[in-house]
Amino acid sequence: MAGVKGRSGGSRPGAGRPPKEPEYLNLSGIYDEPDKFLKAVMNDNGSEAKLRVDAAKALLSAQVRRAENGGKKDAKQAAAKAAGAGKFASAAPPRLAASGGNKV
Repeated sequence: MAGVKGRSGGSRPGAGRPPKEPEYLNLSGIYDEPDKFLKAVMNDNGSEAKLRVDAAKALLSAQVRRAENGGKKDAKQAAAKAAGAGKFASAAPPRLAASGGNKV
């Protein structure tokens, strides 16, 4: 009975491609900054070329974004300058009269 309901089709145990072994990077050390980690991946000769190229692209795009935006500190300083101008600007300090020859 080829057409018996429930006994045909579906997945079969052991069918399909065997799973690949996961590839691990042989980077020793702990990286606290993403730039250092990406540089280590990019310079690792044991890793796959596609992975190295992707790390280089990510590193380059991060550097370009940082150069365009100026970073968090620069943005904070620019916002502080903009907030301290206009209506809420601080007043100029008082001028002190220079004492000419009045000596006691």
